[in-house]
Amino acid sequence: MIDLLEGASSPTISYYLFLPLFFLSLTYLALRSTTAGRRGGRKLPPSPPWGLPIVGHASLMKPPIHRTLHALAQRHGPIFSLRLGTRPAVVVSSAALAEECFTKNDVAFANRPRFTMARHIHYNYTTMTHAPYGGHWRNLRRIGSLEIFSAHRLAASLPIRREEVRRLVAKLARRTDGGPAVVEMKSAFQELTFDTMMRMVAGKRFYSDDEEARGFREVIKEVVARGGASNRADFGAVLRWIDGGKLERTARELAGRTDSFLQKLIEERRRNTMIDHLLAMQESEPEYYSDQIIKGLVMVMLLAGTDTLSVTLEWALANLLNHPNILLKAREEIDKQIGQERLIDEPDISNLTYLQNIIVETLRLYPAGPLLVPHASSEDCVVGGYHVPRDTILLVNAWAIHRDPNLWDDPTSFIPERYENEGKESYKMIPFGLGRRSCPGVGLAHRFMGLTLGILIQCFEWERVSEEVDMTEGKGATMPREKPLEAICTSRPIVKNFFS
Repeated sequence: MIDLLEGASSPTISYYLFLPLFFLSLTYLALRSTTAGRRGGRKLPPSPPWGLPIVGHASLMKPPIHRTLHALAQRHGPIFSLRLGTRPAVVVSSAALAEECFTKNDVAFANRPRFTMARHIHYNYTTMTHAPYGGHWRNLRRIGSLEIFSAHRLAASLPIRREEVRRLVAKLARRTDGGPAVVEMKSAFQELTFDTMMRMVAGKRFYSDDEEARGFREVIKEVVARGGASNRADFGAVLRWIDGGKLERTARELAGRTDSFLQKLIEERRRNTMIDHLLAMQESEPEYYSDQIIKGLVMVMLLAGTDTLSVTLEWALANLLNHPNILLKAREEIDKQIGQERLIDEPDISNLTYLQNIIVETLRLYPAGPLLVPHASSEDCVVGGYHVPRDTILLVNAWAIHRDPNLWDDPTSFIPERYENEGKESYKMIPFGLGRRSCPGVGLAHRFMGLTLGILIQCFEWERVSEEVDMTEGKGATMPREKPLEAICTSRPIVKNFFS
């Protein structure tokens, strides 16, 4: 045997020595991923077996991720753990466990995981969405609650929302002046939400005729597409090396374009806008209202308030087209409460309970953030009897919770009537998150969606283009439709009274 080895070429020896070592390493790493059910004597959540070397379970994170994680939950239970590269993660798919995360462990899960896109786009984790829990975040939340999302501020910006929604109606009225017309609603809703938010924060509308605005919309689209826990390069040094720095370069380039766009909005400073108000506050409290803080607040409004709203409105109208009986019931409510002598307005929404139920049911079946914004544990904690170590990524599958047959009757069907008994079912809804890091813009979202959907129902008849609207989901963190929504739109008599 010695003679054979001495006579063999060195590459051959290396080859035969390398193969056993390589497979032993694979076996060790795989076994470690399956036997890591306990750490220091503490029970960890169950985990899918045979996580791959280097990538761990990241290879399982195939789009649509919320459906992939739901399938894993069917096998491993409502709480299970993943190893995403070198980073541990826990996935929660039940309402009870989500409530436990954001009540009993609310402070422990009040942080955000540090991802590359968030570092660059969100000014090194200093915006309201991605700032670590602490004094700086509490100050941002205070500014948002008082200066942006308070009832007073929302009332002050109502004329903008009213005007933009009626501008959409006027465009549709021109399209249908000669009779029924097929209209594409995806771009219509995108233009509506973008121009509304831009006018609220900066006082200008430039969806279609400004090159910089078009560029910024592309930035929003790419940031949303790369949002959350969707980038493998975030899960360890080796995966970043395999990525070749592509994610880092993309994030830097997008952040540069975003900052340039936002800085110009600040420098223009139009009166009676969110930016104008924050700059006025800057004069008395410069440490709290720096340019970077203001740009971060504006960016969160534009990122969180454009794509999510337009996607939800598109899903809502698609559901109504597939359920004409529900559309008819909503129109009857509006005609009875508002009539045809005036246009529906935002203060009317509180009296249109069935319209509100339609929006809630849309958010249940098609939440704009199916996995919410990821959280991260700042300390060891216990969830569902399992130990969750510090620095673990928490993914809450709101999409799965909203379709849980243990919580909902006929969970996959669109049934707004399920909330008619004083909304008793809505406590199981978490489309805007839970706890102290929940979305502060929920009031604005419901007002705006109610006004938009209500006026479209009041002013037009809607029909399907084909036998049934395709409800297939597309790719992206906000769960867009795979195909843009088209519908047959016909003006009702009220349109001629107000939009002749």
